[in-house]
Amino acid sequence: MPAKLYRPQPSRVRATLYISADVLDEARNAAVHLAGNPLRMTLAKLADDALRAELERLKREFNDGKDFPQRADDLRGGRPIAA
Repeated sequence: MPAKLYRPQPSRVRATLYISADVLDEARNAAVHLAGNPLRMTLAKLADDALRAELERLKREFNDGKDFPQRADDLRGGRPIAA
């Protein structure tokens, strides 16, 4: 069996999000159910993987598959930005 290559983990930051209670409950259930081998799923990994998959879909659908432009300002709380 070939040796595993060391890949540094990307830096992580803490984020506070408000999501539907039922989505969080189902995500917690999945993380607990899949916590053992081989996935060793955590709620953070599930959320990270889900956001990455959705971002890829959004890029394909709305930005010709390219990364979105870097924002000039941080997001502000409150009502959504009007288009």
